[in-house]
Amino acid sequence: MIAAGRTRGNFLEDFAPGQVFEHWPGRTITEADNIQFSLLTMNQHPLHCDAAFAAGSEFGRPLVNSALTLAIVVGMTVNDISFNAIANLGWKEIALVAPVHPGDTVYARSEVLAVRESRSRPGQGIVTTRTEGFKADGTVFLHFERSALVPRRAAAR
Repeated sequence: MIAAGRTRGNFLEDFAPGQVFEHWPGRTITEADNIQFSLLTMNQHPLHCDAAFAAGSEFGRPLVNSALTLAIVVGMTVNDISFNAIANLGWKEIALVAPVHPGDTVYARSEVLAVRESRSRPGQGIVTTRTEGFKADGTVFLHFERSALVPRRAAAR
């Protein structure tokens, strides 16, 4: 249940197909972020934590764990897309299209693809978005579609 008087975030009626959200602020990913996340998730691939190994790779330096970049980009979308959501329903077509390195600053933008009333849950609906993560130089490094179950404003009270 959403607390009375809450005005933060969007509700079902606030979304329209074609609407674009530029999520802000960006986030500079540090080497410590990358190593800590990799250790927390038990990912021991040396491209994430061994600079000497990474120097000999085609990338020439460490890569940020792609699960971390996905998590950061999804987090950036929360205030605009899912702050009031009841549930995430899924992500699909996640594509990792360019490398991200420690020190890169990343941003995100989302486009609303579809909005529809739920057939089984009155006062709620499904919002589907396509999100891109991009670096400060404009390079898109990932994109995905996401669906969330979002209440109407009146149903959230």
